[in-house]
Amino acid sequence: MARKDVIQGPRNEEGIAAVLDALASLFGSRFQTGQSFREQHSHTTTYLSSQLPDGVVFVESTEDVQAVVRLCAKHRVPIVAFGTGTSLEGQVNAPSGGISVDFSRMNAILSVNPEDLDCTVEPGVTREQLNTYLRDTGLFFPIDPGANASLGGMAATRASGTNAVRYGTMKDNVLALTVVTANGEEIRTAHRARKSSAGYDLTRLFVGSEGTLGLITSITLRLQGIPEKISGGVCAFPSLEDACNAVIMTIQLGIPVARIELLDEMQMRACNAYSNLSYPEQPTLFLEFHGTEESVALQSQQFAAIAADFGCKAFHYTTNAEERAQLWKARHNAYWASRALQPALAALSTDVCVPISRLAECVAETQADIRAEGLLAPIVGHAGDGNFHVLLLFDDKDAADVERAEAFIGRLNARALAMDGTCTGEHGIGQGKMSYLAEELGSALPVMRSVKKALDPDSIFNPGKIFHT
Repeated sequence: MARKDVIQGPRNEEGIAAVLDALASLFGSRFQTGQSFREQHSHTTTYLSSQLPDGVVFVESTEDVQAVVRLCAKHRVPIVAFGTGTSLEGQVNAPSGGISVDFSRMNAILSVNPEDLDCTVEPGVTREQLNTYLRDTGLFFPIDPGANASLGGMAATRASGTNAVRYGTMKDNVLALTVVTANGEEIRTAHRARKSSAGYDLTRLFVGSEGTLGLITSITLRLQGIPEKISGGVCAFPSLEDACNAVIMTIQLGIPVARIELLDEMQMRACNAYSNLSYPEQPTLFLEFHGTEESVALQSQQFAAIAADFGCKAFHYTTNAEERAQLWKARHNAYWASRALQPALAALSTDVCVPISRLAECVAETQADIRAEGLLAPIVGHAGDGNFHVLLLFDDKDAADVERAEAFIGRLNARALAMDGTCTGEHGIGQGKMSYLAEELGSALPVMRSVKKALDPDSIFNPGKIFHT
């Protein structure tokens, strides 16, 4: 993550003025240009600078989206899609100004097909909203990035989360999309069949494109049956390396763990204080197992044996729903718990992902780097798929501290890439990781630019993200 990549893009003042007038006429009170609305629709989650759009339009239908796109395309004005604003790498910033398209009112659940284990929703539907709706069907949608993000935003950023080790990421759970392209037409990328060999895989192209290729207007998703039994547990280890090695062994032995989250000792101290818990302030794993009563018990026993081999004195697990909810609420509040360690400091949240066999090495080297630099930086991770996060707390008003923070992030990304990993397992590129994408996939960037040019010739969709065009 680097502030140098958050640059001001070229502005089309004449086109923007024309679009602002036209949208005010078309949408009335559903179009806003007030400062507070514009600030709410720019980047505010981490220390990257905010870049405000010139106006915000609240769309309610595909026809609304098409009208906005056609108008902006005609005047070559940028369009930035906005779900709930929880992205972490500046994806919703408007470096060239333009229009923020807020999808929060396109929040209908269009269909649920229990017999096929799928559903179709509008992009403004949130993860929690969908699972509340599905509760009586015996089904649920498993992708859980922590925040109550919109499903359109989750598809656009190829989101992941705590359940990814068992259920995969958004790329594994999106069956089809409808998308409004740069000419204002809506296309459908696939049907509901579980597999297809029909032409290019446009669904996977748009999933993870961060709003740079088109605007998603509906998503067809895989669903899962709610498990008969769920157990959760907590296990503390003597060292971070021991905890990581227990994860590696669990995955390599094929134990079907649903969640396996890693928290270092600093993160545990923060979670205890913030969530009023009393766990040992040691490197810790939070786990969850899904299945039948017999299989969950067996999986828990198998993991307990592995954990003991790596120094865990006691694996505490429970099938009590209230106790599990408290555990995962604490995990989901890890960001705010970490910030509470030093509320006056800025927070820089970043992630990398490495092959599971290199996880212990990468995390250990990162923690050694944190200690050597005297940084305040808790580590938490979706350890089951080799993905971990560092929340670096620093003084963003002090140029030297900013430089030190960005140097650390540079070393973290270089370390992951040297281990054949990636600069981001789930946060995406946005503005903050453009430099690292060039290091990771430099020879592929011209191909990506060609795709962008073919689908968005005037670069109206979220310009200044992923790479500079």
